[in-house]
Amino acid sequence: MALRGGLPTESGAVGVEGPRLVEEALRSASPVRAVLFSESGERHHARLAQYLDRREVSIPILRTTDRLFEGIADTEQPQGVAALVIPRSFSFDDISRSPSSTAAPLIVVLAGVQDPGNVGTILRTASAFGATAAVASPSGQSGTANPFAPKSLRASAGAALHLPLLTGMALPILLAQFRATGIQSLASSSRESPEGDQPLLAPWEVDWRQPVALLIGNEGAGLPEEIERSADARIRIPMSSSIESLNAAAAAAVLFYEAARQRSSLP
Repeated sequence: MALRGGLPTESGAVGVEGPRLVEEALRSASPVRAVLFSESGERHHARLAQYLDRREVSIPILRTTDRLFEGIADTEQPQGVAALVIPRSFSFDDISRSPSSTAAPLIVVLAGVQDPGNVGTILRTASAFGATAAVASPSGQSGTANPFAPKSLRASAGAALHLPLLTGMALPILLAQFRATGIQSLASSSRESPEGDQPLLAPWEVDWRQPVALLIGNEGAGLPEEIERSADARIRIPMSSSIESLNAAAAAAVLFYEAARQRSSLP
């Protein structure tokens, strides 16, 4: 059920499939309840042995036939290995805390991002460019796809299992919490700025070295206008006048690249 339906079990466990994702799950701090191999999937045991054969960790190893594995797998060409994982849970205090004495919080907020592929890609991109945490929140207009659904996990390449991730907090409460803790909220926007409203900042006009939370909205509608107005600032990527906006994941990549450049996390 966890693999095919993408829904958590009663214990909160989710299914991950494929040698790379199972390895990322075993490398993460998330508890792994069991690992399942099919007959052909046994070839991946050697790759995972360093995690499965540790004496201090006792993970049940289950085996099944290729035919039965194909019946539960979410992918069209399953590779014969899967795991049942319980994602870690985090509070607002956890994600707003500086991960070290030198790095300020850099948080990505997914607000109504509905496509699981976009959700996973944004988490992967943010993690690659130094994000310290993520939030998956409904926008008021639409919900955000489950970061632990099979397609999201594949698109994130396992980043969703490593990045501290808070889910379910309403955007107005989240913005109030950011303001109270000194984290600047940036609303990504494709709209023109009305006269007298907040100015639209270019990516390089933001000081990304300070505590920052970047809000990415719905693929079609963007962020609700009231959320944009409630944020500390609005940010827009300058582009050719013939193009209205970028894909949500592509926009996130551009913005987090600039953040990484300023924060000296790029080689």
